Amino acid sequence: MTMETLSTIEEIDIQKYLQVIKRRWLPACGVFGLTVTGATLYAMSLTPTYRAEGSLMIKSNRTSSLTGLSEDLGRLEALTQNNNPLDTQTRIVTSNPVIQETIKELNLKDDEGKLIPISALANGLNVEGIKGSDILLISYNDPNPVKAAKIVNTVIKNYIQQNVNANQKEAQTAREFLKQQLPNAELLVREAELELRRFKEKHQIIALQEEASASVETIIKLEERISQIQAQLAHVNARLKNLQAQAGVESQQAVISADLSQRQGIQKLLTQLQETESQLALERTRFKPGHPIIDSLKDKVATLRNLLRERTNEISGNQQQIQQGNLQLGELRRSLIAEITSAQAERDGLQQQIATLTNKFYTYKRRADLLPKLEQEQRELERKLKAAQSTYQTLLTKDREINVIENQKIPNARIISAALVPDSPQGPRKTLFLIGGGAAGILLGIITGFGLDLIDRSVKTVKEAREVMKYTLLGVIPALGKHHKHNSSIAGVNRPLPRLIERDIPSFPIGNAYQILQANLKFLCSDTQLRSIVVTSSVPKEGKSEVAANLAIAMASVGRRVLLVDADMRHPIQHHTWGLTNAVGLSNVIVDHVNIESAVQEVAPNLDVLSSGVLPPNPMALLDSQRMATLVKQFTHKYDFVIFDTPAVVGTADAAILSDLTDGILLVVRPGVVESDSANAARDYLNQSHQKVLGIVINGVDIKSEPKSYLYYTKEAIDSATSENEFSPIRETIFKTIKKKEIH
Repeated sequence: MTMETLSTIEEIDIQKYLQVIKRRWLPACGVFGLTVTGATLYAMSLTPTYRAEGSLMIKSNRTSSLTGLSEDLGRLEALTQNNNPLDTQTRIVTSNPVIQETIKELNLKDDEGKLIPISALANGLNVEGIKGSDILLISYNDPNPVKAAKIVNTVIKNYIQQNVNANQKEAQTAREFLKQQLPNAELLVREAELELRRFKEKHQIIALQEEASASVETIIKLEERISQIQAQLAHVNARLKNLQAQAGVESQQAVISADLSQRQGIQKLLTQLQETESQLALERTRFKPGHPIIDSLKDKVATLRNLLRERTNEISGNQQQIQQGNLQLGELRRSLIAEITSAQAERDGLQQQIATLTNKFYTYKRRADLLPKLEQEQRELERKLKAAQSTYQTLLTKDREINVIENQKIPNARIISAALVPDSPQGPRKTLFLIGGGAAGILLGIITGFGLDLIDRSVKTVKEAREVMKYTLLGVIPALGKHHKHNSSIAGVNRPLPRLIERDIPSFPIGNAYQILQANLKFLCSDTQLRSIVVTSSVPKEGKSEVAANLAIAMASVGRRVLLVDADMRHPIQHHTWGLTNAVGLSNVIVDHVNIESAVQEVAPNLDVLSSGVLPPNPMALLDSQRMATLVKQFTHKYDFVIFDTPAVVGTADAAILSDLTDGILLVVRPGVVESDSANAARDYLNQSHQKVLGIVINGVDIKSEPKSYLYYTKEAIDSATSENEFSPIRETIFKTIKKKEIH
């Protein structure tokens, strides 16, 4: 955004604000005057007063630390960083007990002889802290200087006395608190000591730290010993396996075989069995199978085998099936079995050692794992005991201190300077009140002006009218000065009559504005020439009839043959404007088929007027008739330009009906009369009904109030518009017509 653009925006905004002030200057000035008057009267009513002032220095309060664990707890410090400790003392100085005691002591009474209320004195008492210090300033204003000084000094005295009483009461409260807490604190110490002792006895604790170190060392040694024995066990198992392979027996069989080979009964049976088996083998060489001797020897062998089996089962416990060859051992085999038995015994011993050491290892491991928890519990119990002992010791110390402090009467404040009787009054700042009243008046006046402008929903400027209607701007009709009056109302007409150029209003600049309007209409459509238009407005009183009449004059003055038709058969006004009769008019031509030539009245060269005629009960039905469509064609065939003056758009459909029969609508907008809502409603209606709106003409524009002129009108031109002396032919004709026809 360039600097030129910013400058333009600022200029527009400033002009907009200035226009608001211009429009609302009267109520704004009224509010300003009332405010300044009120401020002046108030300043004049003030009487001189005397100001007495005293000061206090606030000190730290150590009494409140008697029941605490630190001296800092008794200081006059703020609870939060945003607060000042002096604010609390300020509240205490103006508290009800201090003020009430001051009123009673000085016997301050009102006009009725009653003690004044607390608020009456508190509101006049001013207490403030000096920034960066611990000093409070206490002041009071009163017409009586002696009374002002007494009040300040009495307030200071009562504040100090209340502070002393509060300190003594706090000391007494502290002593009572200590008296109650000492037995409880001692009991807590005893309980903490007992709980710690029971804990140590339960878990057999002497020194946890030393025990933890010893446990770790023992666990390491046990792990090393177990590893060594496991290595020995592996070596024994390997040797045992080798011996078993050499002997061809398992460990258990070797032990049983060694045992059986040492028993005489077993060996005797084994010898008999071997002798019988040898005899049987010998006899089989001599006799055939089935011989009695062979059978007898077989039975004897079977009997001896069964008996040997029973004897070996009794010794081995039926655990192993001992082969007959293992019952008699040779010297080598007996030696191997002896080594197997020794190795097996050694293995069992090593396994027992491992089991015992492993059991001890896990016992120490469980204890070691439990030690951190025991240490934590012991530390908690020791902290609890230490806290109880510390609290008990602190309370004992404070109990000794409080006996000394309780009887002291030391306040937390010291008088820096007492209030003196003021010599000179402190006069009211009347000038300040007047300046403040003026500033407030200006501010309130501006607020009033802008507030009224916001409440006013009407369209106020040409710019607003264009923004609301969003149609082509074809003309701007300036408003006349205050010295130009409307024509007086006629009986039966409750509105001012439209004013005509060259008769009621000057040709310059108003006439020029209508000349520009008719020129814009002429060149609006380059392909086709406009022959007929409907002149209407959003709401009544926007000057549509006046615009229609003067536009007809402007067109006639350039040589165009013009017909002005008053199609407003609800509230017709054109016959009053031109001083014509309304006995025969548009309604008569439509309904009674009256001849057009007899109904049309000439008011000036090239300018004819067709009044509304007798008012019908349903004007819209006449305008929407086939007869009306035929008449419009006849009008446009006979005249160069036809202007229809119709009712306002909002509330009626007359303009829309006639618009379908003509070349379009010329919409009149008057700032200050039409509201934004009505203008929006009219625009929406015209758009929704697909009407051809040629453009808008803004009527009654105050050029002085506009931020910029849309036509080159000057203030001097408007003010000097009545200085013209030349009479145009059409103006002379208008005057002649008015003179001939009496306005009723």
